[in-house]
Amino acid sequence: MSEALPGTIPKNVEVNQRNDTSNTTNDPSDTKPAADDEAIIELLRKMTMQPKVPEEEEIPPPLLSSFDLKGVAELIKSGKAKRIICMCGAGISVSAGIPDFRTPGTGLYSQLQKYELPCPEAVFDIGFFQENPKPFHLLAKELFPGCYKPTPTHYFMKLLHDKGLLLHCFTQNIDSLESQAGLPKDAVIAAHGNFDSAHCIQCNKEYPTDFVKGAVFQDKIATCTSCSGLVKPDIVFFGEGLPDRFFKLMLTDFPKCDLLVVMGTSLVVHPFAGLIYQVGPDVPRLLINREEVGLKSGLDRSRLRARSGGFDFDPRTNYRDAKHLGDCDDGVWELCRLLGWEADLKALLDGTAQKKGAAGAGAGAGNKGSKTLSSLLCLGGKKDPKSP
Repeated sequence: MSEALPGTIPKNVEVNQRNDTSNTTNDPSDTKPAADDEAIIELLRKMTMQPKVPEEEEIPPPLLSSFDLKGVAELIKSGKAKRIICMCGAGISVSAGIPDFRTPGTGLYSQLQKYELPCPEAVFDIGFFQENPKPFHLLAKELFPGCYKPTPTHYFMKLLHDKGLLLHCFTQNIDSLESQAGLPKDAVIAAHGNFDSAHCIQCNKEYPTDFVKGAVFQDKIATCTSCSGLVKPDIVFFGEGLPDRFFKLMLTDFPKCDLLVVMGTSLVVHPFAGLIYQVGPDVPRLLINREEVGLKSGLDRSRLRARSGGFDFDPRTNYRDAKHLGDCDDGVWELCRLLGWEADLKALLDGTAQKKGAAGAGAGAGNKGSKTLSSLLCLGGKKDPKSP
């Protein structure tokens, strides 16, 4: 029998049906199909059969008593979360008055359109910076440390550190508010750099941050004393590589992590966004954000036991992902209430306020700098009225 194309019936089967009459009878009551007929029926059945769908892998037992702040608080109080990693984005600094990047109308990128950039992201493009550093310097004047105060979310991470529970804080933010809240610099991994150091982009000569700050606040362009190249803070621009420390600690920290807390990020910028995949499938994760982000794809769902996928908040399959949708400050205050840490967090906030008050009003006006980018572009945010 010659090989037939998929979806066709071999021709000689049809010929055999027409010509082979040796087994036929004239008795209409004889309805038993011939052997060739059975072969054809079986062939057609296989051709029309739906492929067998593999059975879903069994969903692991839940790692949290509930997939919310209460469930996470119970996990921490039980002593099962001792190596916590925090992942942070611009959303944790909004209540400090610093706008996030992508919110339509109020986000930083939306407001920067007034400067007629080729695209808003050009302010952080190394090629554009070499041609026109002025837009970045206007932005730098707004973001330099000292212009803003840390938020309750920043102090929550300091509280985790003080209690010996924080492994590291991985942050996308360049505002250095984590350090201002009291987190040691070695506890912070600034994935996109920050204002803590500066270099010449041409000869790589290192400069103190005050060198750039002095030029920025005098409306000048910081240039290298050795080669006349541009000097900028060590913020990672588009077109530049992330710090080596980010990758080194990503490889060593995430296998140790027993609770991942993700706050105020859109999880769209890689490789930072991919960090949520680095914890093991037996590690609970908490998202504190205004909306769901980093969700599990269909491909992820077919590999429940495989290396971590995106967040899965589907009640049918979720076994370890908790969420609190809303402002980050509200979320950390509620989590501290559930943990019995409210007084601790308040003490950190009050202690910092007292220290700044003792320095005198003349030492600085907090967020009231004159002619900052905030006033020029109406970027100033409002303190969350719900925060204590």
